Amino acid sequence: MDREGREVANMRSETIRRDFKIIDVSYEIAVKSAELRSKHKIPMADSVIAATAQIRQSPLVSDDPHFKEIKDLKTRWYTTT
Repeated sequence: MDREGREVANMRSETIRRDFKIIDVSYEIAVKSAELRSKHKIPMADSVIAATAQIRQSPLVSDDPHFKEIKDLKTRWYTTT
């Protein structure tokens, strides 16, 4: 990774750390994630995100169509327009 790429990555990680609450993946989230991944055939990262939102009863903000398949998921659709 070149210097500029590292600087951008560091800036993004600092923004995430400052603006978001970071939580660990608990056993409960991992199990729910595996269930969602199996049922909906979605990527692992998406299933972890969805499981976290469901368990924490938080809305998920996304433009990713994978989440449309999951019932009982509070989703706020992000659009650029």
